[in-house]
Amino acid sequence: MARFAAAREWGQYHTPKNLAAALSVEASELLEIFQWLTPEQAQAVMDDPESAFRVRDEVADVLAYTLQFCEVLGIDALEALAAKIDRNERRFPAGPYPLDR
Repeated sequence: MARFAAAREWGQYHTPKNLAAALSVEASELLEIFQWLTPEQAQAVMDDPESAFRVRDEVADVLAYTLQFCEVLGIDALEALAAKIDRNERRFPAGPYPLDR
């Protein structure tokens, strides 16, 4: 992603604020696909080739902006994810929950 952006001289626009805003827009575009669907329709969205294409395309945009954001700020995305999972495991230990009963 960094080489792609550099080849197009987009670095001047890839500030943390701009990338965070772009990430939010792309996440909203993903949400828009599901906006008025019932839970059953949302679960089946990948069964329709056109809808599946749109979902994959928006997921790719979200991922691309996330990776570019991490690149600009020097964040190791996989390290950050692993640390978050560790924190969540401590905050939410596995065990019986009301919905498990």
